[in-house]
Amino acid sequence: MSEIKSQRIARRGRIFPERTISPEERAKKQAEIEAFHQRCRLIFERIRPELIEEHYNWFIAIEPESEDYFIDREDVNVIQKAREKHPHKLFGTFRLNETGVCGRI
Repeated sequence: MSEIKSQRIARRGRIFPERTISPEERAKKQAEIEAFHQRCRLIFERIRPELIEEHYNWFIAIEPESEDYFIDREDVNVIQKAREKHPHKLFGTFRLNETGVCGRI
């Protein structure tokens, strides 16, 4: 009995090469994300002092265009509240504490 050996060809490269993003597009997208985060951070810094005493360590989602914000103890609930009012918008999510950081590294 003879065995058939298949010669596997090692393919190198991206799985979807048509989805490759140029460095310029990547830098532009990163700049847009940073600008969005800065707009959300400004609103957060402005409203944090009045909310931090009663709602320490709660989550806050901020929609920077309308300056609406939503707070809740759970991150899932705060996003759900925000999506109900603004279903197609992006939100900046922070935690009502001294740093505004939501998680741990």
